[in-house]
Amino acid sequence: MNGPPQGPGQDPGGGPGLGPSPFTESKVHRDYQAAFRIAQLPMALVGRSGHIVSANPAFGLLLGVEPASLAGLRADSVTGLGLDGRTRGSYHAVLRGHSDRMRCTRRLKHADGHTLWAEVTVLPIERGDSAALLTVQDISERRDLQERLRHIQMHDPVTRLPNRALFFERLTAALAESATGRIGLCYLDLDGFKAVNDTLGHRVGDQLLGAAAQRLAHCATGAGGHLVARLGGDEFAVLVEGSSGTEQLTGLAEGLLTALQRPFDLAGQRLAVSASIGVVERESAGTTATGLMQAADTTLYWAKADGKARWTLFDPERNAHRMTRQSLSSTLRPAVERGEFRLEYQPIVGLADDVVRGAEALVRWQHPQFGRLGPDKFVGLAEENGAIVPLGRWVLNEACRQARRWQLETPGPPLFVSVNVAVRQVWDSDLVSDVAAALRDSGLPSGLLQLELTESAVMGSAGRPLQALQALSDMGVRIAIDDFGTGYSNLAYLSRLPVRALKLDGTFVRGFRTARHLNPADETIVTSLVQLAHKLGLTVTAECVEGPAQAERLRRIGCDTGQGWHYAKPMSADHLTVLLAARG
Repeated sequence: MNGPPQGPGQDPGGGPGLGPSPFTESKVHRDYQAAFRIAQLPMALVGRSGHIVSANPAFGLLLGVEPASLAGLRADSVTGLGLDGRTRGSYHAVLRGHSDRMRCTRRLKHADGHTLWAEVTVLPIERGDSAALLTVQDISERRDLQERLRHIQMHDPVTRLPNRALFFERLTAALAESATGRIGLCYLDLDGFKAVNDTLGHRVGDQLLGAAAQRLAHCATGAGGHLVARLGGDEFAVLVEGSSGTEQLTGLAEGLLTALQRPFDLAGQRLAVSASIGVVERESAGTTATGLMQAADTTLYWAKADGKARWTLFDPERNAHRMTRQSLSSTLRPAVERGEFRLEYQPIVGLADDVVRGAEALVRWQHPQFGRLGPDKFVGLAEENGAIVPLGRWVLNEACRQARRWQLETPGPPLFVSVNVAVRQVWDSDLVSDVAAALRDSGLPSGLLQLELTESAVMGSAGRPLQALQALSDMGVRIAIDDFGTGYSNLAYLSRLPVRALKLDGTFVRGFRTARHLNPADETIVTSLVQLAHKLGLTVTAECVEGPAQAERLRRIGCDTGQGWHYAKPMSADHLTVLLAARG
């Protein structure tokens, strides 16, 4: 009854090599169906046409329907797999056997109306009419936890407003797709917030931030539900994702200012703060998040510089000027190395005989983009960023070389050259060594070099500047005070400083232009200054001499030399060489 023993080539329930017996296949099928029915994981078999062949009870429970009612429905409609082209293509690739798996996250709808998040997986199978096994896992709790964590990550704990990360996410999305094709931003910070923090403590400071945030959010909601974010510290931003123009933005900014200017009652105290707001409005196309924020930051700076407690609208022309300053400042040092600077010389003429005695070296920048720039466009920047040191050293060397050439190549008395020196050159470099090197390398006698320093730079000098001036004077270099009469005017210092010359500021000389406009007070002041200088052994040069009447009056009151357009405008070294040759 037990049959013959099983041979080595026989399967357990069938003939040798013939596969499972009908009894075994039926049992496996029943076991498979039982597992399919009792599985806690929602599943469905999908036919090659994309319709559901059968769904297990867990699937029906997930959607709140009888599992039998799902049979015959399109699987991509039930699970949302057909909502976008990319997912739909991946799904059909599995059905056709061209892919071994696809997975996506979808929001599904329950029969009672609520929605749930599910992770949908489709795997290919080959059994009967089925082409794929679809599984659906409820991930709503995980998704809710992720959303809560994201909310914590994307919101400021003090004000509960969106934080910097969420703001930039929304800003990037708004730039990519704006309903109006335009975008606007109000970027603000609280004036006086630091004083509140420092005097009343961070707890009150945080309360103030929270109260200010509520007012900003209320304004933004009333103005159209714009995003309000805290970007850090006392800085906030209001994003208008579909701007209708600058009028909308400036109106919003005015409302924000008004709301924040009302006093805050916090911790038993009434606090008054204001805000400065930078307003930017522009087309979304061609605008980047970085570019928009840079413009907003610049405009906020303008609002503060203009007096605070105000809004300021971005001005392209004002920004271009700022960018030009930045561009010039950043390229000053390389420009010195590239040899982009030139010197022009303005003659200094004896008032008694009209003979050229010297020349002031004036630097010009031949900029590759902006053309020829005068010193008023870049010397101040050079003093700010320290580029005045290498630039001043170049001017000194070039002027000394040129003065030496005039000494050797032109007839008549040798010409002295006058070079302007900035205060920072005295402090940030070894001016004495620089001058000594320039004289040595050029061969120019020290008595033919005059250094001009402003009155404010030398009056009250002590320590290193005074020591440098004394050392230069001991070398034989002439020291002159430029623009005399406009600075401290502490005349007592003239007897203590190693000064050889005064250059009267042009504001005194302009009153000498004609008899009709002669100001007696100007003539009295100039006369007194010249007499005082001469008693101290100093020579006097009058700047800005523009006509013969001025020159004659200055000569009559004893001024030694004059400089200005009456004699010559600044000119190239070659042009001045021609003039010097003609005097012989």
